[in-house]
Amino acid sequence: MERAIVVGASGGIGAAIVAGLAARGVAVTGLSRRDGLDVTDEASVTQALGSLEGPFDLVFVATGALAPQGRGPEKALRGIDAGHVAAQFALNATGPMLVLKHALRLMPRDGRAVFVALSARVGSIGDNALGGWYSYRASKTALNQMLHTGAIEVARSHRHAVVAALHPGTVDTGFGAEFHAGRATITPDEAATLMLDTIARLTPADSGGFFDNAGARIPW
Repeated sequence: MERAIVVGASGGIGAAIVAGLAARGVAVTGLSRRDGLDVTDEASVTQALGSLEGPFDLVFVATGALAPQGRGPEKALRGIDAGHVAAQFALNATGPMLVLKHALRLMPRDGRAVFVALSARVGSIGDNALGGWYSYRASKTALNQMLHTGAIEVARSHRHAVVAALHPGTVDTGFGAEFHAGRATITPDEAATLMLDTIARLTPADSGGFFDNAGARIPW
């Protein structure tokens, strides 16, 4: 039986990923803040992942926030706040990379292994025609770069591995719901099905890439 770790398992998308994997016969270890895991605290990540024994075929990081500290996304330059920017980067960029850092030992060296983290289309520089949302956009752009860089290193020791950034789509959860008005949304279960199908199709040649939920590449 395949085995997977889902970080952020108590969130809307994370819970749907856990359920979707279980329905496919995968043994899932779910981790979240409810279990004491804080991806912005490396000691917490070390403790949570250090207690596990591999191998795990999939590590899925479903953490992230549009408005940590209760602040909405900046609509203009005057809204930029250094503390808010730092909080976005800690949660949306550094956090998933700390998970990769400590989960790599749990991924098989001699077989297929996938590490994915939730990114967002708004992190694409090439696709940005609207502006705004400075810190959220930038934190996801940073995540994409770090995952791409991490993929290069991981390939040296895990040649069958895939490291990728995934955009889940506009998902109907409590996450940023007030900003989805007038936009078509999908349910967490629909997003999970699409992303799990995409993950199943990824190959080592795709490692370091940025994909939407249907597997199409998103411009950097």
